[in-house]
Amino acid sequence: MDANGRKKNNNTNTTNQMRAKPLTKEIYNKAKELGYTNIILHFSGGNDEGNLDIEFAPYDKKYDNELAREIEDWAWEVFSYSGAGDGNDYGDDLDYDLVNGKVSTSEWFTSRQEGDSDDENLQIAE
Repeated sequence: MDANGRKKNNNTNTTNQMRAKPLTKEIYNKAKELGYTNIILHFSGGNDEGNLDIEFAPYDKKYDNELAREIEDWAWEVFSYSGAGDGNDYGDDLDYDLVNGKVSTSEWFTSRQEGDSDDENLQIAE
């Protein structure tokens, strides 16, 4: 396992999806009181720095900065997302569905893909 709770996969540059961690009762109750149905965490990295963006659904509700700070503190503590990598962007998304009591996880990554190439004679400018 790596620091993000994912199994290492030596066959490719990617790893298996991040494992969801239980929300604290305080975060859950506060989000429900504010009328949120989902808390969505978007972790990203790839260049030695982890990032986290937090979304709430429904999107038409006022974004609660205090709750977002509390979630951010909790998320960095329980996930320890490092963001380390070789310069290619990657990330993990976790959607905590407060209505149905489910968490969905997904991962994404970018990779270099070579296109067509041409050979030309080398020219030297004077």
